[in-house]
Amino acid sequence: MTRTRGPERPVDGPAGLLPDPRAVPQSALPVRSALAGLARALEGGSAVLVAPPGTGKTTLVPLWLADAVAGRVVVAEPRRVAARAAARRMASLLGEQVGGRVGYTVRGDRRASAATRVEVVTTGVLVQRLQRDPELPGVDAVVLDECHERHLDTDLALAFCIDVRAALRPELLLLATSATAEAGRLARVLGDGPPAPVVTARGALHPIEVVWAPPPAPVTPPYGLRVDPRLLDAVAATILRALAEDEGDVLAFLPGVAEIRSVAGRLGALAGVDVVALHGRLPAAEQDAVLRPGPRRRVVLATSVAESSLTVPGVRVVVDSGLARVPRLDPARGLGSLVTVRASRAAAEQRAGRAGREAPGRAYRCWSEADQARLPAQPEPEVAGADLTGFALELARWGAPGGAGLALLDQPPAGAFESALEALRALGAIDSHGRATPRGRRLGAVGAGPRLARALLDGAPLVGRRAAAEVVALLAEPGGQDGDDLLAALSRLRAGRPGPSRDDSAAWRQEARRLEALVDADAAPPAPVPPDLAAGLVVGLAFPERLARVREPGGTAYLMTGGTAVELGPGTALHGAEWLAVAVADRAPGRSAARVRAAVPVDEATAQEAAPGLLAAEERVAWTGGDVEAVRVERLGAVVLAERRLDAPDPALVRAALQEGLRREGLALLPWSAEATALRQRLAFLRGALGEPWPDVADAALLDRVDEWLGPELATARRRADLARVGLAAALRRMLPWPAAARLDELAPERLEVPSGARRRVDYSEPAAPVLAVPVQEAFGWLEGPVLAGGACPVVLHLVSPAGRPVAVTRDLASFWRQGYPQVRAELRGRYPKHAWPEDPLSAPPRRRR
Repeated sequence: MTRTRGPERPVDGPAGLLPDPRAVPQSALPVRSALAGLARALEGGSAVLVAPPGTGKTTLVPLWLADAVAGRVVVAEPRRVAARAAARRMASLLGEQVGGRVGYTVRGDRRASAATRVEVVTTGVLVQRLQRDPELPGVDAVVLDECHERHLDTDLALAFCIDVRAALRPELLLLATSATAEAGRLARVLGDGPPAPVVTARGALHPIEVVWAPPPAPVTPPYGLRVDPRLLDAVAATILRALAEDEGDVLAFLPGVAEIRSVAGRLGALAGVDVVALHGRLPAAEQDAVLRPGPRRRVVLATSVAESSLTVPGVRVVVDSGLARVPRLDPARGLGSLVTVRASRAAAEQRAGRAGREAPGRAYRCWSEADQARLPAQPEPEVAGADLTGFALELARWGAPGGAGLALLDQPPAGAFESALEALRALGAIDSHGRATPRGRRLGAVGAGPRLARALLDGAPLVGRRAAAEVVALLAEPGGQDGDDLLAALSRLRAGRPGPSRDDSAAWRQEARRLEALVDADAAPPAPVPPDLAAGLVVGLAFPERLARVREPGGTAYLMTGGTAVELGPGTALHGAEWLAVAVADRAPGRSAARVRAAVPVDEATAQEAAPGLLAAEERVAWTGGDVEAVRVERLGAVVLAERRLDAPDPALVRAALQEGLRREGLALLPWSAEATALRQRLAFLRGALGEPWPDVADAALLDRVDEWLGPELATARRRADLARVGLAAALRRMLPWPAAARLDELAPERLEVPSGARRRVDYSEPAAPVLAVPVQEAFGWLEGPVLAGGACPVVLHLVSPAGRPVAVTRDLASFWRQGYPQVRAELRGRYPKHAWPEDPLSAPPRRRR
């Protein structure tokens, strides 16, 4: 690869954009000591900078790079609040306003000009720019900040920039920064052959005392969005403790907006202290206000946005709940949502570092020192557990389906990635080879994820540009609604009313305007659509597999078209809706049904309009409830819309259902007459005595060959009752091979003639030992008993009394007459005097019973 010449400007002293050290607080200067090494490292074109929070890597390094290159320096941050804060900090170091030599661009908000030399963007904005023009004209250096956070967009931006350097812009400087020491993997993917150089800036943070402050009673581990209220009680109590024991502002880390609101309520009004919030969904002005010193002491309740890349001034104390909220996909149910997890040890160190940026500080951790050892070392990369639909589309748009040829830090899980590809194929976003289609490129350019982009572009012609954009803007912020009723949240936003936890109407309107501008101006509905159905239609277009119908009228349990069971929470305004378009649902461990977190009531017609691809009709002929059920079933995915009886079902399907019934319930379904049973026993005897070609008539064998011997009867039967009329004897004879069939009566006769001339029935119920029952008087003179199967099997003779009771069982008549008969004669001649009991049975004539 062509070697790129690194920065040539001096690394000390005022020069160009790099501020005079005398004008910068000492806490922001530590990274200066690493600039000389960084200049040497960037001679190869790429490097990794590891620097702890507060060293100035986010602010001084981009300004230094801008002095070293002729073009623009683009700095990519994972979060909007961090991007704006970094730009504002750099501009203030230069004594300027944002938009001059330092600017920023985030989704829906841009302050930059032709004079801008350092532009801070979000990683999502950088990915979209690379998709539009991979050469990044006018850009000479890219800084990917906070790579350790491992967001999907960060991983994509890193891989795309590496690809650009290798194929298009070898002179482009690429610097990846991280606040953790795990830089080896970054260096390996950045390097062209050998790993890229790693430069470490030693921090000059003030000492931080760690205080272990676990809740007084054990708390339930988090699941879904749920956090044990006892933990929030402990966080609030620890904040009050910190206010009493320490000086300066308190920064408390909580997983989400609901927890921020809950803890703020627990704190109530504090004398001389302001309680403020900091999270990604606040309006930009409110976020910016938190990042400026306040007139009074403050308690800042923040999500993980405050972990890195920005400084909250005045903070001397950190209170850490130990929780974080991350996107997670439940692949078995296709539910992607935010879930609460334990923060990693690396995140805990990052959070604690906020307390030592300006002076010695203290970090209260709301868990025990023993629990600390059980925390994961690093946060899980987002690619390992999140919905990968947008990630997969960006790879396809880049021309690298599946990430082929790209330097990804982690390969996506195969199962989740295949699910993402299936979703993209259903949207028409990729072709059979995984390449992006024109529709896929348009969906990707919306910048809201493929599902929401589809809802916007396909929903606008149905409900109108404005209505579609407003709903998508609401859905674009995970958890952006209050409660589970999306219609209520939408009405509040349209009216400009603040929510229970925030005033987000301005940000929502801004995003709605941005989305509306992306839709063709002629996208107008043919007729006005009621607001509630319009919202439900757009949600259904985004998540067609989450359209759900109530299982029982008035109930709280629903079945989604994707097959997942969901239920409403207590006290919901959604109760009573027959159909719901569900936007967010999650499932607690151990529960079979997921909980609806955000949804809109719809009707069946709207559900069908939102998911026409799931609408199907089929003829279902199956063995159900002990008989054949033949119905026409209309479905929307897994939801049955209607069932109607079929008067003339497909005979082949009926036959298959009857066969299934026989397999389930056995041959007892058939009418086994005495004739059929006897024939089956004779065949079983011949099979055991002679083997092939005599058929196996055991249950399993008959079921395996049911088409062969019962085919004609199954072809005309329609239900269980028809089976009761089958002639099984004739059916079984179909199994007899020719010419062996002609010898059946010879080898296994139904009856045998005895010396008296009578023909007695042979009992084949025990195939290995057929039995012939003969009165003693009818066997006089009989020396050799009969044999069957061509002489292969002697018959077992049951010699019976005049009352029909066996008096002897034998295959050896001669032995019976010599040894057994005298005893029988002695016992029975007095009991049956009218019957002959000669002393010599061999010379006496046989006498037939009348």
